[in-house]
Amino acid sequence: MAQIKQVGIGRKSSGTIDGITYYTVNGKTFARTTPTMPASVYNTPEARTRQAIFKMVQMHIKHHLRTIRQTITNKSGSPSNRYFSLNYKALSQALQALAELYVNGQDVTITDVEQAISDYAAEHPTSIKIASKSGYADVYLTGPWPDTITLNALAGDRTVIIIVAENGTQTTINADGTVTTGQYTGGGSNTNTGDNTGGGTTTGGGTDPNPDPDPDPSTGGGGNTGGGGDED
Repeated sequence: MAQIKQVGIGRKSSGTIDGITYYTVNGKTFARTTPTMPASVYNTPEARTRQAIFKMVQMHIKHHLRTIRQTITNKSGSPSNRYFSLNYKALSQALQALAELYVNGQDVTITDVEQAISDYAAEHPTSIKIASKSGYADVYLTGPWPDTITLNALAGDRTVIIIVAENGTQTTINADGTVTTGQYTGGGSNTNTGDNTGGGTTTGGGTDPNPDPDPDPSTGGGGNTGGGGDED
C-alpha cells in the first residue's frame, strides 16, 4: 500500500485503473495492487459445490419469497437478505450432499431442494428461522414448509397468522450450470388476528397485489460463497 501525495490529471482519487486500486481514507489517497484470483480457484470440486449450494439457496428463497417478506423484519436491506444471513450456514449444511450430486452431473429441482431442507429441519428444529419479526417470537422450520405460520407476540396475547399461498413452478439446476424455470405464480394472502383481554378480535386479510420479483441482487449471483445480507 502506498500513499499518493498528489493525484495526477486524469487520475481518480478512488476506483481501479490499470490494475491499481485508488481509495481515500481521512482525506489521503492511497494505492494498492488489485488482487486477482486464478481461474483454477473457482474450478475445484469444493468451489463448484459451494457455487451449487448458493444457487440452491437462491431457488429456496425465491420459492418462499412472498412469505419471507411477511415474516422477516429487515434491519437494513431487504427481508430476503436477512433470511439469507440468518440461515445460510444451516441451509448450506442441509444442501451439501445434494450439491455434491449436482457437481457430479445430476440435475436438481426445487422439489429436491425443499426435501433436503425439510429433512435437515426435522433433525435440527432450531436451525432455520422462517419468521423473525420485531415484537414476535421467532419461528423455526421443523419439517416441510408449513401452510400457515403463527407469530406470537412477545408481550400480550396478540397473534398474527400468515397463510402461505405459494405455488412455485418446477425449477431445475441443470448439470451444465444453467437454471430452467417456468413462470412463478403464488397467492400471498395473509390473515392478521389480534386478540386482547378485552374480548375484541380484529381480522384483516387481503391478497398481496405485488408480483414476485427475483430475490434482491445482493443475495444472488453465481460462485458467491458468503452471506449477502445484514447480520443479526
